[in-house]
Amino acid sequence: MKLRYYDSEGATGGEKDYNIPEYEGDKGVQALRQVVLAYQANQRQGNASTKLRSEVSGSGKKPFRQKGTGSARAGSRRSPIWRGGGVVHGPRPRDFGQKINRKVKSLAFGRALFERASEGDVEVIQQFELPEIKTSHFHSLLKKIMPEGDVLLVDDNFSDNTILSARNINRILMTDAASLSPYDLCLFDKILFTQSGIETVIARAAGSSPSTSSS
Repeated sequence: MKLRYYDSEGATGGEKDYNIPEYEGDKGVQALRQVVLAYQANQRQGNASTKLRSEVSGSGKKPFRQKGTGSARAGSRRSPIWRGGGVVHGPRPRDFGQKINRKVKSLAFGRALFERASEGDVEVIQQFELPEIKTSHFHSLLKKIMPEGDVLLVDDNFSDNTILSARNINRILMTDAASLSPYDLCLFDKILFTQSGIETVIARAAGSSPSTSSS
């Protein structure tokens, strides 16, 4: 599969061929959906809580006599039908976490990479070379390649100059190729890999399915 390639200065070098695994039909789509939903579910704190009638404040004494008042009979001020009473079937602290097995994660990763590359949202830069820590230099470089949208930067290892120069640009996120997830690949408008970063990611994706074919 051909991806647009840039040198370290942001000058376009045309297109290069990369062996990104290809998927036919809907293979891996359900796996990708399952992994993204699991990732989002695992971000939930699950700490919403309401009190049961046994937990709210209030006396256990019968509020008034059973008969003769003209009101409905009541046995406790903590009843769910009373203001300030307990809550029936309300939210309680819980774990929303979902477990996804390794093969499903791997299949989802390969499919996500293939989808983004097919849509033209993946590009490659030779490497990030910054002689000094300067946000304006990095911003100028990025503007040459991807002037708009949220951008995910992927490299094997970012240099200190790159990290410090890019950290104040709010439309980018940096992640290393080894920890890149299918959710990351779906989240951003554009993805910019370094040469070493794309090689690592392709090696990871190549093991996602034995029946995938390389371009």
